[in-house]
Amino acid sequence: MTQTTNDISPATLVIGGNGKTGRRVAEKLRAQRHPVRIGSRTGAPAFDWNAPGTWGPALEGVDRVYVTYYPDLGFPGAAEQVGAFAEAAVTAGARRLVLLSGRGEAAARHAEECLKASGADWTVVRASWFNQNFDEDFFLEPVRAGELALPTADAVEAFVDADDIAEVVVAALTDDRHRGRTYELSGPRLMSFADVAAELSKATGREIAYVPVSDEEYRGTLREIGLPQEFADLFTQILDGRNAHLVHGVEEVLGREPRDFADYAREAAASGVWEV
Repeated sequence: MTQTTNDISPATLVIGGNGKTGRRVAEKLRAQRHPVRIGSRTGAPAFDWNAPGTWGPALEGVDRVYVTYYPDLGFPGAAEQVGAFAEAAVTAGARRLVLLSGRGEAAARHAEECLKASGADWTVVRASWFNQNFDEDFFLEPVRAGELALPTADAVEAFVDADDIAEVVVAALTDDRHRGRTYELSGPRLMSFADVAAELSKATGREIAYVPVSDEEYRGTLREIGLPQEFADLFTQILDGRNAHLVHGVEEVLGREPRDFADYAREAAASGVWEV
């Protein structure tokens, strides 16, 4: 049940609580009987990053926050908003802040520092690209169409599962041993987008092709579908080799191996999400 301002027990505010990681964090917290408040425009009370007047009501009765920023911490103005929110949270009594950051995103580091400057008890979780981008986000329709046309060439990424991220975040929110720590999360292997297409083909039983395109062509596609051009910038920044190695935050926090992309793909395919 969603926490309201009239509840007695302190709540955890989960910003983006209907999103890929936020939804999972909220579910896992509730399973442990922690009161949860969803921070979203449709929440009660509503939360909107672009409307600071909504922050105070959303923080009332909250003692910890999972901080996610949409569309991305690397976008212009994100760091300043995160810093202002962190100060508001600490002032309101929510000192425990766990920030979802991006692995290899230089601009996201500024947001991390702005959050830390608030004086909060912080944990930073830097994640690689999500497996769930292929069934819950912008790669869903390309997979259904059978073609991933992207400007990634042979770059590799260690895709990480949103459930692993959520489990790490819940540990950071509920266990003081993670205060003041930065964890970098990846999956168990490096994969090119051609490798991803092969795994998706295997899981779905039909051909999913990877088609390399130029940066200019991809920017044109973004304009056509109404997505910000900054997404193309993220491809340039993240897939230039800086993340072409594994990290071990999942093992460090949870004491187990992260979930492999093939296991994710089989489960997603079985749900019927990619059926056409």
